[in-house]
Amino acid sequence: MGNFQHIAGVLFDLDGTLIDSAPDLGAAADQMRIRRGMPSLPLKMYRPLCGAGARGMLEIAFAMGPDHDDFERMREEFFSNYERCLTARTFAFEGVPELIAALQARGLAWGVVTNKSQRFTDPLTAAMPLFASAGAIVSGDTTPHAKPHPGPLLEAARRLALDPAHCLYVGDDERDIVAGHAAGMRTVAATYGYLGSQTDVASWNAHAQINSPLALLQLLASA
Repeated sequence: MGNFQHIAGVLFDLDGTLIDSAPDLGAAADQMRIRRGMPSLPLKMYRPLCGAGARGMLEIAFAMGPDHDDFERMREEFFSNYERCLTARTFAFEGVPELIAALQARGLAWGVVTNKSQRFTDPLTAAMPLFASAGAIVSGDTTPHAKPHPGPLLEAARRLALDPAHCLYVGDDERDIVAGHAAGMRTVAATYGYLGSQTDVASWNAHAQINSPLALLQLLASA
């Protein structure tokens, strides 16, 4: 278990960590299938790859990778679909609102660092009251680099006016933990989001793991 003393701010990944956006991401891809006369796929097929965004959704819906000639055109169609349904079925994971309230009650700053493009992050977070108290919201294209590069995390720490060493980063993908380590932050792997049972989270070398949002409070309380 990592040392969580002197934590002054908590940063979170977005999709799969704070919010479950899988129903809207899956719906945006499934709409493309239906438009082409293909049968609808169940959400459970889309969910494991929701953390990979458009690339993951097109892989499930059409077995299409980034090297396909039509990938960019199909990705833009997916983006247009998703833009129209950003918060139709998206919700915070159970316990997340209570977690954020508890962090604020403890006087801890908090923010979001996501690889989601600002095109989607800004309207989504603006539409959900949960994010009104966030001190920093950094998207995948806010800085010149996306995670696993530490740049976005360091930018969030700068916006919170905190030393990165006093920040904790929580995410549900290995790139989150890699970025957190590179930024000099404490890291926590969230195992309750989109991770499949085959994922070897221990190999990520996070300072700790949590299987529910509120479990983070126990880590902070034990510091």
